Formats: sequence, structure tokens, C-alpha cells
Amino acid sequence: MKRTASPMTHKERFLNALNRRPVDRLPYCDSLWGDTMRKYQEQGHIRKDEDLIKHFDMSYYGGGWLNSVADLDFKPVTIEETEETILTLDGNGAKLRHWKHKSGTPEHVDFTVKERPGWEETIKPRLVKLDRRRIPFDGYRDAKKLAADSNRCFCWAGVAPFEQMHPICGHEYMLMGMALDPDWVKDMVMTYARFTIMHLETLFAEQGQPDAMFFYEDMGFKEKPFMSPAMYDDIMLPGHKLLFDWSHARGLKVIVHSCGFVEPLVPGLVRAGMDCLQAMEVKAGMDMPRIAKQFGDRISFFGNIDIRIIARNDRREIDSELNRKILPVLKMGGGYILHSDHSIPPDVEYDTLKYFFEHGSRIVERMSACR
Repeated sequence: MKRTASPMTHKERFLNALNRRPVDRLPYCDSLWGDTMRKYQEQGHIRKDEDLIKHFDMSYYGGGWLNSVADLDFKPVTIEETEETILTLDGNGAKLRHWKHKSGTPEHVDFTVKERPGWEETIKPRLVKLDRRRIPFDGYRDAKKLAADSNRCFCWAGVAPFEQMHPICGHEYMLMGMALDPDWVKDMVMTYARFTIMHLETLFAEQGQPDAMFFYEDMGFKEKPFMSPAMYDDIMLPGHKLLFDWSHARGLKVIVHSCGFVEPLVPGLVRAGMDCLQAMEVKAGMDMPRIAKQFGDRISFFGNIDIRIIARNDRREIDSELNRKILPVLKMGGGYILHSDHSIPPDVEYDTLKYFFEHGSRIVERMSACR
């Protein structure tokens, strides 16, 4: 009698996908908006404070996000408050207006750092020495243990230089700096890359390594990246390469998250050492099968399932989207982790999300049955 192979663990599936090796089912995960969580709780699907990873049987835990705020001793100051918004000055010297009763990106009102002198005088000196307060030792250890206890993958997750720079000077001043004073921005990139490595070396030495690295870098908007490929290569790539090489030297694969249209930057990210591209926002113009034709033999993929289609709650449309996006990658022997192209809004019904995970992850089995 032919022996049936034992099912893979979540960790095995996740790491196999990152390494573009065969899996018995696709690994999967996603994140829920706060409004979505409240809706599912009110409907009785999810208990308050329930572990969503276990509830939906997702494939990995993340943890270890470093605190990159420049001045950790600064207490945020309220400048102005209305019924709907609050304007504050934070430890990065940034004046940001936040919504009080709903989530959303804050309005960038003003920044102390607009050019090189502000960076050199008020920010850089605070980033060149280790500060243990920046490291979430307990949260990292707890998430790592949860992953180990349930045979799930554990990723260190946090921001990289692009997402560390703009909170101190805003996108506009940062991008003007790339054009007018690139050496200033290069200095910020490398300072933050070294800052991250310095703190992670302490974290990993004391709490152990993760299974993979997950860097968040939102470098695009609709149909365009924030910078040209030449600017990426000149300014951003050296910092990314430093981080990615450091990760690889420890045997850790590198996942890069980026919202927006970043396809023109993918060649540079691949040269920097990216192993997996995550999110791939459809409405911004990203298309995984198109990118996979060029890079599917070098990187794996994570996401790109149009959340607008999932939110229609039509299973036939979801199946069509899954087949169109995932099958080309799998047929060329590529690696894939199931995820929407963004996150889960409240329009997505609970049963739809369950279907997306369960049916989507079994696309490998359906492919095998058709052979």
C-alpha cells in the first residue's frame, strides 16, 4: 500500500514558499482592519482578544518592531484639538493631524527637519547609540514562543530606511532631498540601516533569531513609485543591501512589503537581495503574473489578490482571481504565500474570508488532481 506523506507544518509551508520549493498547501495570512474585527466580534464569530492567527489557522507570527522615534523622552504635545481631529507634535519633531474616531493616514502639517542641518542637529545624534528602550524584548519573545508552540513560522517584522526617514521630514522634504541633496538622504538611509542592525543584533543575541525577516517599505503610490529606479539604486539600494546581506549572513530570507506601484523598483530590490515581494497592490497597478515572468526564478510572491474582488463576497469571482494570479506562478515553479493585496476591510463577510483562506490555500491540491 502506498504511504501517504504527512501534512507539512505551517512553518514548513511558509519557508518552502520563500525558498520556491514544493508545498502541500499554500501558506496564508492577512490582517484585519479594526472595524472588521469589531464587526466579526459583534456577529459572534470572534471572541474579544482572541488570537486571530489561531482562529483563522494562519501560517506565521510576526514581532520585534523597533521604536524608531528619534527622541524617546519627548512627551507628545497637543497643539490643537477639535471634535474630529487632534494635532500633535511628536518625538520626531513632526506636527501631525490625526482623526480621533476613525483610522487613516495622518495629515502632515509641518516638520522640524526640512533639510540636512535639521537632521544632523536634532535627529542623527539620537540614532547612533544602542538604546534598549527601542527593543520590544517581551513582545518578541512571546510571539516567537507562540509560533514555536504551534509549528508556525516566526518573522521579525519592522520598518526599513524609507519608512524610518519620512516620519521625521515628511515625504515631500525627503523626496526633494533625493533630488537636491542626495548625500543627505544617503546619510539618513545608512544611519537608519546601521541603527536597525545595531538593535537587532542585541535582540537576536538575547532572544534568539526569527525564521525570516519582514521589512516594511511603502515606496509607491498609484501607478508610480516615489522615486525613479536610478534614484533607488543610488540612494536606497545601499541601505537595503546592508540590511538584506546582514539577514542572509544569518540564514534568514528577506520579505519586503510595499504598498503602491513599485514594479520599476523590483530589479533594484532583487539586486539588493530581496527574496519575496509582499502586498503588490492591484489598484496601484501591480500585477504578479507580469512580474513573475521576469523574476519568478529569483523571488517568491506574497499577496496581489485584489481586495476589491474579495469584498464583493462572490465566490466565483474570488476563484477566478485566485486562478488568474496564482496558477501562473505555481506552474513556473515559483513560491507563493496567500494574502490579499492590502488588508481586510469590513465589507468582507466572515464566511467569505474563511472561504478565501481555505479554498485559496488548496489550489495546490486542485492543481495536482488535474495532472
